[in-house]
Amino acid sequence: MPTIEPDAARIGRRARRPASLALRVTAWVGLATTLTFLVAAWALEASIEEHFAGQDLGQLRPVAQTLRLALDNAAAGAGSEALQQRFAETIADHHEVYFRVEGADGRVLFDATPSGLAARAHADPAVPQLDASALRIWTTGGRSYRGAVLRIDRDTVILATAIDYHLRFLAALRRALWLGTLAASAFSVLVAWLAVRQGHAPIRRIGARMREVSSERLDVRLDPDKVPVELAGLVASFNAMLERIGQSFERLSNFSADIAHELRTPVTNLRTQTQVALSRARSADDYREILYSNLEEYERMSTMIGDMLFLAQAEHQLIRPEQTEVDPGAEVGELFEYFEAWAEERGVGLQAVGDAPRIRGDRGMLRRALSNLLSNAIRHTAAGATVTVRFESDPSGWLEICVENPGTDIAAGHLPHLFDRFYRVDPSRQRNGEGAGLGLAIVKSIVEAHGGSTGAVSSGGLTRFCMRLPAPASRARH
Repeated sequence: MPTIEPDAARIGRRARRPASLALRVTAWVGLATTLTFLVAAWALEASIEEHFAGQDLGQLRPVAQTLRLALDNAAAGAGSEALQQRFAETIADHHEVYFRVEGADGRVLFDATPSGLAARAHADPAVPQLDASALRIWTTGGRSYRGAVLRIDRDTVILATAIDYHLRFLAALRRALWLGTLAASAFSVLVAWLAVRQGHAPIRRIGARMREVSSERLDVRLDPDKVPVELAGLVASFNAMLERIGQSFERLSNFSADIAHELRTPVTNLRTQTQVALSRARSADDYREILYSNLEEYERMSTMIGDMLFLAQAEHQLIRPEQTEVDPGAEVGELFEYFEAWAEERGVGLQAVGDAPRIRGDRGMLRRALSNLLSNAIRHTAAGATVTVRFESDPSGWLEICVENPGTDIAAGHLPHLFDRFYRVDPSRQRNGEGAGLGLAIVKSIVEAHGGSTGAVSSGGLTRFCMRLPAPASRARH
């Protein structure tokens, strides 16, 4: 039956802090160093052991050749006493070498092996040649031997040499290698920890510098040239983030000041008109005129509040445009009719250039964006000039609608901010009868909600505000 894990345990595991970078790097360096020393120690020990085996084989081969010659002479008719004497001389000439010779019938011809060695050696098969693969290690009576069981003609020879000194040397070497590996690993871990700690010092300094940032100190910046190259990208990103935060904070501060400024004028007008109305008794017509004047101020505030609410919804992506077929050319024609009287009053002409394909979008929202651009252009066009709406389609499937009007060039530094809410090219200029300065910001929100972009260009006495919208062909590809 499956067990149900408590919620607290799952939450605790998810919330567990990852191991520190210093610990991870130190652990990996320590592990890599330890493995390297272990492999090196194993290779060294194996090499020395192979060297000792080669020495033992070199010591046993002359003895094996002598015994083979002696047995061959015995087979040729040499006497038994001469054979025993030859065996004894062989033992005397080679220190720590032992052998036992058995005849074909199992009779022992000569035995100079320690007690129990023969019984231990008989467990291994006899081989015709003495080489490294034939060597075996036997232990008996508390001592160790390396040797082989040879088949010489029909006789069996057990040949061995003592290797206790070799084994003691290898044991001492093994202990030294283990202690050396342990000491080297501990030293490498300590050095790695110190190196990582020293390497993290710039990060700690950056962290201390970051803690100095506050709403009153958004001007703090880090110098990428004073940090390691690996941290230069982090410092540059941090500086860019602070720049964006500073700009956002400044826009928020300006936004609050702009709201207060825009609301102060109508509220002041309402209060003044009300005080004047109450200063003495007036006729019904006078009160009606004051109320109509107040209504205009209320409508202005209502429009501004509605625009601000629309921008707030767009900023939080709460606006979902309806997807219907829209004819931009027809919409511009209707707007020309709507603004015709105002344009004639100001002596401004209206014209459309180019053909616009039908697009998918929210008709009311797009009409509002076009209306804001047109009203803005008419307001800033001198008498006798013409406002032009230009439609341009490109092969990639995008429609660009540009509203252009002649007039004084706008400085390049202002162009990126024209679509910001409440932005003023001339901050000292009052907006009497020109709206609250939210029209272009609303245009940008509407266009971005449709997957498009906005832009402004001002040069050569001509200012253009453009909306770039995806056409049906582009939407089909996406």
